Amino acid sequence: MLQQYQKIMVAVDGSNEAELAFQKAVNIARRNNASLLLVHVIDTRAFQDVNSFDSMLAEQATDLAKQSLSDYSENAKNEGVESVETTIEYGSPKIIIAKQIPEDQNVDLIILGATGLNAVERLFIGSVSEYVTRNALCDVLIVRTDAENKQPEIEEG
Repeated sequence: MLQQYQKIMVAVDGSNEAELAFQKAVNIARRNNASLLLVHVIDTRAFQDVNSFDSMLAEQATDLAKQSLSDYSENAKNEGVESVETTIEYGSPKIIIAKQIPEDQNVDLIILGATGLNAVERLFIGSVSEYVTRNALCDVLIVRTDAENKQPEIEEG
């Protein structure tokens, strides 16, 4: 019998890599008749560098995440995914994506975009996708290609 996924989680953050992951997640969810969980994690550590914690920054980040998730959700439904849920979480993206949400929501596939970090950046901060791949209890798909399995064109700037 073929493996069928029931609940697919995709982490979206507005990046090109997340967009590729979202497109693959929609296709896989549709083929498996699975529910799709769209997740945006606001890394609260980013606000620790602000001298006086500005709640406006957190509110703006939350508002942007809500709008982004709403757009992704509508897109997924328009593409034929029947069950779409969204969630915004706060904290360490690595732990939330690898462990917390999959355990709480019975996720059986995590889909992430490949990161653009270079070797030095990975050494110091580590990539979310690398951590999730090593620590998740369910299957993980790291997306590097578009829906047609082609490398996306790199924009030169």
